[in-house]
Amino acid sequence: MSFETKMQSLTKETEALLERYLPAEAGLQSKVMKAMNYSVRAGGKRLRPILMLLTYRMFGGDSEVIGPFMCAMEMIHTYSLVHDDLPAMDNDELRRGKPTTHVAYGEGIAILAGDALLNYSMETVVTAFSLAPQEVNRIAASIALLYRKSGIHGMIGGQTVDIETDLTGDVSREQIDFIYRLKTGALIEASMMIGAILAGASDEEVAIISEIAQKVGLAFQIRDDILDCTSTPEELGKPIGSDEKNQKATYVSFEGVKKSEEHIEALSKDAIEKLRSLQRESLLLEELIQSLIDRKK
Repeated sequence: MSFETKMQSLTKETEALLERYLPAEAGLQSKVMKAMNYSVRAGGKRLRPILMLLTYRMFGGDSEVIGPFMCAMEMIHTYSLVHDDLPAMDNDELRRGKPTTHVAYGEGIAILAGDALLNYSMETVVTAFSLAPQEVNRIAASIALLYRKSGIHGMIGGQTVDIETDLTGDVSREQIDFIYRLKTGALIEASMMIGAILAGASDEEVAIISEIAQKVGLAFQIRDDILDCTSTPEELGKPIGSDEKNQKATYVSFEGVKKSEEHIEALSKDAIEKLRSLQRESLLLEELIQSLIDRKK
């Protein structure tokens, strides 16, 4: 079976799981539920839950306990995109080739849909306790990690510095690294670490997974910077040139495309070497990491 076929199968598996947890569109508040489901169903690579699942399986995990975490992670990621696209943030009108949530449902409902997805992720993830009550410590540690990495010490912290530097127009390379490590890298790091923790990996193995994920997250965001100035809206599924339009400092604006590509290559090599050092069956995870770094959209 080819890598592409395997990934299509994993994507379908993840989306079927998501459908089990998405809210029913009923009641007087059904519009916000429709906006939530519209946002999640808009598509995408389902990168974070698939990274979580593959890491979990690499360490021998085979329980249903991973499911609520996969869905919660995708809900958190989707809420961040809904809010990122708002006029007060990046002001984008296209996401994954479709109108953004605030364009489709209005700004107020989009804000509430993002809030609701974050809240619903909490409702979803705690169902893991009933699926594997014997794994209470691993589940509790994973929940704490999930919300730390998505909060003020993770994604939201990175977004805060991103907004502040946009307002001042003054940003250093160190601040760019900080923003990327938290805004983009934190959820990728949490995904892989949670997969390892839930599968019973040792503290040393979880630490190595964290290092791998940090490198993957940084390379992923640098690739995003390159695509924003070299791709097309049709290929990327969202507007291009938004970084330049919003006068955002990026790796490309600091180093240019060529040096940014070299940095991606070095990060990719380091991540793959660390993954192989774990001496686990990790070929599919390795192929996924490489494809994300080399992607065209």
